[in-house]
Amino acid sequence: MRVVLDTNILLSALISSSGAPAKIYEAWKLHRFELVTSDHQLVELMRVTRYPALRPLITASEAGRMINQLRALATVVAKLPHVATSPDPADNFVLAMAQSSKADYLVIGDKSGLLVLERHRNTQIVTASRFGRLIK
Repeated sequence: MRVVLDTNILLSALISSSGAPAKIYEAWKLHRFELVTSDHQLVELMRVTRYPALRPLITASEAGRMINQLRALATVVAKLPHVATSPDPADNFVLAMAQSSKADYLVIGDKSGLLVLERHRNTQIVTASRFGRLIK
């Protein structure tokens, strides 16, 4: 199954080793599903992990390790289609990743505005806690 993780899910996995995001990230490393990312997301992840508010929570080495793992082991989609569906335009690129890769799931945080969409084309949009239950 192909899965796109919202950047906030990846950040949450870096911040805490407990909870659904960390368990999902570990399940991917155990080859339980195919993870899809993009250059856009990797650049965003690198940028956000450098925010002063996150520096006490995420070390540069942890962030770099995750980005290197994603670049080496995830499916990286290079060209993203134009998508203008999200209530928050900043989230359109994750929908584009899901669309381009024909992902089965887009995993988002509980408070994401994307949750109201429920689906984007053939991709089901679910929370981390729901997806965590699906892959048990």
